[in-house]
Amino acid sequence: MKKRKYLMGAFLLLIFALGLAYYFKPMTMNDIYDKPNFKGTVVQVSEGAILVEVDPEEDEIKSSDLISVSLEVQLKDSMTDFKPGDRVGVYYNGEIAESYPAQIHTVYAILLVEGRNVEP
Repeated sequence: MKKRKYLMGAFLLLIFALGLAYYFKPMTMNDIYDKPNFKGTVVQVSEGAILVEVDPEEDEIKSSDLISVSLEVQLKDSMTDFKPGDRVGVYYNGEIAESYPAQIHTVYAILLVEGRNVEP
């Protein structure tokens, strides 16, 4: 009977450890594609955020035509160095703070949609 309790305890501990490992696993590119997202053009860059003009065909335009997007992204491979005129795709948790400009605080990734003009 003691052996069975020991095995059951070890099994539960293993399940708990696997759950923690899954919960704290780093985000990857495959994790973001099913998240809410929109495309737009960077209008302004500040120290901790970019101001994005939302493309007219995106649903987020109903909230605001301009959205301040935090540069504290969860996907560490995500780009965070932008310039005005860059076209970006913003993947986030679906929550937009209703202000003007609107704000997105929980950002999973920001991807460059179109390359920027690079001077030789």
